[in-house]
Amino acid sequence: MVRYPGGALLLGRRVDRGAAHPGPGPGRRQGVNLQHAHALVIGFGRSGRAASAFIQKQGGSVRVVDRNDTPELRAALHAAGVDGRVGGYSEADLNGRDLVVVSPGVPWDLPLVQAARRQGIGVTSEMDLFFSFCPAPIAGITGTNGKTTTTALTADLFAAGGLRVIRGGNIGETVLDRLDQVTDDSWMVLELSSFQLESVAQPRLRIGAILNVSQNHLDRHQTFERYREIKAKAIAFMTSEDAAILNADDPSYEYFRARTRGRALPFSTRRLDLDAGAVLREGWITVAGARVMPAAEVPLPGEHNVSNVLAAVGAGHAAGVALDRMRAAVLAFKGLEHRLELVGTFHGVRWYNDSKATTPDSTSRALEAFREPIILIAGGRNKGMDLDPLARVIAQRAAALVAMGETGDELVQRVRAHGLVRAERADDLKDAVRRAAHAAPLGSVVVLSPAFASYDMFTDFEDRGRRFKAAVRAEVGA
Repeated sequence: MVRYPGGALLLGRRVDRGAAHPGPGPGRRQGVNLQHAHALVIGFGRSGRAASAFIQKQGGSVRVVDRNDTPELRAALHAAGVDGRVGGYSEADLNGRDLVVVSPGVPWDLPLVQAARRQGIGVTSEMDLFFSFCPAPIAGITGTNGKTTTTALTADLFAAGGLRVIRGGNIGETVLDRLDQVTDDSWMVLELSSFQLESVAQPRLRIGAILNVSQNHLDRHQTFERYREIKAKAIAFMTSEDAAILNADDPSYEYFRARTRGRALPFSTRRLDLDAGAVLREGWITVAGARVMPAAEVPLPGEHNVSNVLAAVGAGHAAGVALDRMRAAVLAFKGLEHRLELVGTFHGVRWYNDSKATTPDSTSRALEAFREPIILIAGGRNKGMDLDPLARVIAQRAAALVAMGETGDELVQRVRAHGLVRAERADDLKDAVRRAAHAAPLGSVVVLSPAFASYDMFTDFEDRGRRFKAAVRAEVGA
């Protein structure tokens, strides 16, 4: 691979500034002209606000609708200077509109969206618009668990290799409002959720990683097969010059490998038969057969984080980052808030905030990360999944369970049925912290790893995590 002065390092391919960029996909797709667009933006969260501002900047007009009605939302509409209404929407909102922009949290089969399609109105999203206009190559990371950590680490690896990097997407950083910062000699590193991938017509990624897939968001996607199909879009529009970073330890590895024309670069913590890709060999993280660093140096707990590092190293290798620069970036990586974040050690017990664990599989991974006795705090809003497999894992790995939220009662019953007697229900988060502190012996760990969504009791997983940390410090930190 060679680095072209002033240009991006694209899998060994020289990219001239003046040439049409092979970038993220079909380029500026035919028909994407926002200068005189009359757009209806459904949902005015971060993504909807970024899309609204971008369309206005391009010369289009915007009307916003949102089913919610809060003082903060009204203030945001006023500050943005856009027309709109809150508290609901109807088919009449499509009058005079020739484009509908759907926010990630809005179902793709919403009746209003279906009505737009029937009327011949174009339907898009913030991320779809970004793929249409972005001049830079895009590295995208998706999967059920580990997306945010791997996205952040991949961006750090690219930067350590001297590449100009802008990160965004589901990691919480919008992209359309930063498009003017993106040039053809930079890399976009995006975390892509299933909601975002669903809304992008042709998500061409130069480097695409699918970390893992397990049942999630069945309340929206209905079946695991449909959910997996959406994840496959991350690698479905590649050419032979692109790199598909795939988890060879995941049961869906062959499924994904068969659905890309990109060059498959597997990663694995178990398979020693792989010649290419990033593999854990004799305690070392390796890529293309070369040693990068001992796995023991990874500063994040758990085998799942070793897997995340392997995926990021695979992406870094595809982008041409030197081995020593990748090692330095991994060593400097401190992890992210709400992801097995150490809150502190109080009275001989370590407390961890893993509020981002919103699936049973992610909580199972958290339980595997520790050898000490684990007091688990879990529970929340179910997204259509069977609780029994999780209950079995909790009974096997945890010393005690404190359950809360909408799934609390059922989770306690199922865990007890699998043989863990020390399972109890808490009234709220503070009560859960008190009960966990009482149950935790010296030398144990208490982990908030809910396994479910937060919306039954909190604004989001970040709100849940912040409140947990405050409760720990207030109840046991003194």
